[in-house]
Amino acid sequence: MNADPPKPTVALSDRQRRPVDPQPLLVLAERTLTGEGIHEAELSVSFVTTEEMAELHERYMGEAEPTDVLSFPLDDAGTEGEPRMLGDVVICPEVAAGQNEDLEAEMRLLLVHGILHLLGYDHETDEERARMWERQEAYSGVRA
Repeated sequence: MNADPPKPTVALSDRQRRPVDPQPLLVLAERTLTGEGIHEAELSVSFVTTEEMAELHERYMGEAEPTDVLSFPLDDAGTEGEPRMLGDVVICPEVAAGQNEDLEAEMRLLLVHGILHLLGYDHETDEERARMWERQEAYSGVRA
């Protein structure tokens, strides 16, 4: 009997008012992680208000306005028999809605973008950006 490989655990917290269907995003998060070879891991995803995002953006990035997505890596490799704790992806649906009339597509893009940052992808150089954008589009189905 073949056992299915372990799947990542994705915990969701929705602390804002805009309606967002979380189920497809949870599936996308799991698919992105397993596509990157991450099977035994935990990820936290939060949907927050513009006020909460502005506070986080100010506190951690020194910028006063709200942003669309922030990633907070925990960099916890886990211990024997316990999953790796990847960190938190925080998304502001209100900001996302102002960037794309297709909120579902924008949420997919932002979720994958945040996860890739947790996994070490970045976009500081043209080469890094091209690599990250390629992965983003492959998982989210959305061109940045």
